[in-house]
Amino acid sequence: MKTIIPYLLVLFAAILWGTTGTSQTFLPQTAQPLTIGASRLAIGGFSLLIIMLVMKKISFGTWPWKLTIIAAICMALFQPLFFTSVRVTGIAIGTVVAIGSAPIFSGLIEWLFLKMKPSRDWMMATALSVIGCALLFLNKDALTVNPVGVTLSLFAGFVFAIYTIVSKFLLAKVEAIPAVAMTFSISAFMLMPFLFIFDSSWVVEPKNIGTILYLGIMTTSAAYILYLFGLKKVPSSSAVTLSLGEPLTAAVLSVVIVGEVLSPISWLGVVLLLGGIIVLTFSGRKRLKQFE
Repeated sequence: MKTIIPYLLVLFAAILWGTTGTSQTFLPQTAQPLTIGASRLAIGGFSLLIIMLVMKKISFGTWPWKLTIIAAICMALFQPLFFTSVRVTGIAIGTVVAIGSAPIFSGLIEWLFLKMKPSRDWMMATALSVIGCALLFLNKDALTVNPVGVTLSLFAGFVFAIYTIVSKFLLAKVEAIPAVAMTFSISAFMLMPFLFIFDSSWVVEPKNIGTILYLGIMTTSAAYILYLFGLKKVPSSSAVTLSLGEPLTAAVLSVVIVGEVLSPISWLGVVLLLGGIIVLTFSGRKRLKQFE
């Protein structure tokens, strides 16, 4: 059972990420996604950073800056790449290409550069999950395959895979919570210009404070802390595949809370996604033994 716990931590992180879309429906329609992304990273990163500095958990002199900066750049790049791709090529294609390509990129990087051959369980789980993700978003909007949008989506998936792999090396040098604090504080600093480019006055309005705090603390700080704690024992490729629990959670919440209606094909996608996650989670014992 202990070998399954890291997989469950990564899955719980994905579930928290999956609440982001529903949470954003409580924000003004004029709120730009990039402004929301910058705000949540700032709240999640800076609040943790202050706590870690007070507790003296961060030593700037011995900190692994190179790995942290690479991870922070990846996280900062993911926000504009993903949101721009969705705007250019639509929710369906943008989401499927970005989220669906990340596990494939991660598996290829592990195989080609880290000499970690993907297991049969991982390949089967990833195939089920990616197909399920594609079916899930099939009825979301008109499918417009824009080459620029697809390219941006692929880059988004690639940088998330790099973030996960680099974070795994970072965790060999520092603890998970300080790692999240430093990475997201640097990412937030990189995205600060968006708070000035777009209208961000809604952030300080009393009716929006609860939502933006939830996005910053729960879907950013707490989610990535869980993700990194799980990542200590879970191969990067498996962690990225489990992150497909995000669209699964978003789809279920869209039905239960927002009142959206999913087609039978989309429900088949939900089943396949869930099946892939179950296969990967319960094959955790073998997977951990293979790479430890």
